[in-house]
Amino acid sequence: MTTATPTKTQYEAIIGLETHCQLRTDTKVFCNCSTEFGTPPNTNVCPICMGMPGVLPVLNQRVLEYAVKTGLALNCQIADYSKFDRKQYFYPDLPKNYQISQYDLPIAEHGWLEIEVLDKAGNPTRKKIGITRLHMEEDAGKLVHAGSERLSGSKYSLVDYNRTGVPLVEIVSEPDIRSGQEAAEYAQELRRIVRYLGVSDGNMQEGSLRCDVNISVRPVGTEKFGTKVEIKNMNSFSAIQKAIEYEIERQIEAIESGERIVQETRLWEEGAQRTISMRVKEGSSDYRYFPEPDLAPIEVSADQRNAWKDELPELPAQKRHRYETELGLSPYDAKVLTEDGTIAAYFESALATGASAKPAANWIMGDISGYLNKEKLSVNEIALKPETLAEMIQLIESNTISNSAAKEILPELLKEGGSAKALVEKKGLVQVSDPKVIEAAIDQVLAKFPDELEKYRGGKKNMLGFFVGQVMKATGGKADPKVTNQLLQQKLNG
Repeated sequence: MTTATPTKTQYEAIIGLETHCQLRTDTKVFCNCSTEFGTPPNTNVCPICMGMPGVLPVLNQRVLEYAVKTGLALNCQIADYSKFDRKQYFYPDLPKNYQISQYDLPIAEHGWLEIEVLDKAGNPTRKKIGITRLHMEEDAGKLVHAGSERLSGSKYSLVDYNRTGVPLVEIVSEPDIRSGQEAAEYAQELRRIVRYLGVSDGNMQEGSLRCDVNISVRPVGTEKFGTKVEIKNMNSFSAIQKAIEYEIERQIEAIESGERIVQETRLWEEGAQRTISMRVKEGSSDYRYFPEPDLAPIEVSADQRNAWKDELPELPAQKRHRYETELGLSPYDAKVLTEDGTIAAYFESALATGASAKPAANWIMGDISGYLNKEKLSVNEIALKPETLAEMIQLIESNTISNSAAKEILPELLKEGGSAKALVEKKGLVQVSDPKVIEAAIDQVLAKFPDELEKYRGGKKNMLGFFVGQVMKATGGKADPKVTNQLLQQKLNG
């Protein structure tokens, strides 16, 4: 009698993200203090954001507009009526010791965004990730821990209140994410959307976009969630993916060895590439919310909501779909071109002035992007205008210049601008397409290299490249490669 080998348990991860996005307003959410990043500590403060007695907050109208537009872009239901609440908590960097946020009546709920994950072959898998809610709130300040008991005998903390009161929207996803790759793509798509809207710069390194991950694992096929662990302190998309992948493996190994997963907050250690425990959370915190008495409830009329909706731009997912279906671009090309709204606008301007889609995409993703990365410039800062790129592409397609000639003039166009056609004529790079001129050059080359001609006709067909190179050399690189190849093969095989 044989004993069946027990089947190894398969697990799946249940992942949700809580994302804090700083809104790109000139002033704070409830006062007129500047939101400028990088100013000296404690200079962008006033009695309101410092929580002095007797002061009253006033909602920044732009914050409401940006929150509603973000909610609309995330396909959320915008609340006709919402309110602010006080979240009671000990904040060392919030002088009031409470945060003004939204609790039971947020400005937006029940939305979704579409992510697109490409495999190694460039094939897309699309998936909708649910958005539970989006609400407005104020940011806290910044603590700086300094000193050393070993070196100076004491440790101390400093506080910078500049960020206190900076406007945020918190976006909470549904637990629809199943992998680190999906989570990283969700966060990137969220950043693309807020950048396209112009409501945030989305700079993770400056804290404008901050993601906390909630993750648990469970056996495939079960409905009950496992014990949730929260991961903080991730400042890049790659860190989000790596932290999740590490945590999935850690939790599965713990379960398989009989350990109990505890509800806790963990930090991602970039250097060690691991998560470490920060604090245990056996239950949910009681923040003792109650309605903010100093701020009136918010009512968004249907007319106002529709007016803001009409101002939304075409969003990244919409552009990707259009580039693939209408322009015939690959999913990879469409994704790269829509990553940055300024690149997409440059590409579309080139198309509007006569460029073909695929050549324009290739030049932008190749040589032009390489130049931007090397010089650390945005596409709006280069001298090469979209209409000049279109002109250069048209010169190639009309066989006026070759691709190599285009590469020769591109560096100057990127730095100096001007007309592609004029620069081609100035440098004498106009391509020779006249068969009689090219045939004469071929005859000269064949007469000059009789031994090589004999080798070719003796079976060494790879000598064709040698003859093409010699013809190009004889014509100063101006011979049309296509015509040259056709005539050469006729002569060589004749």
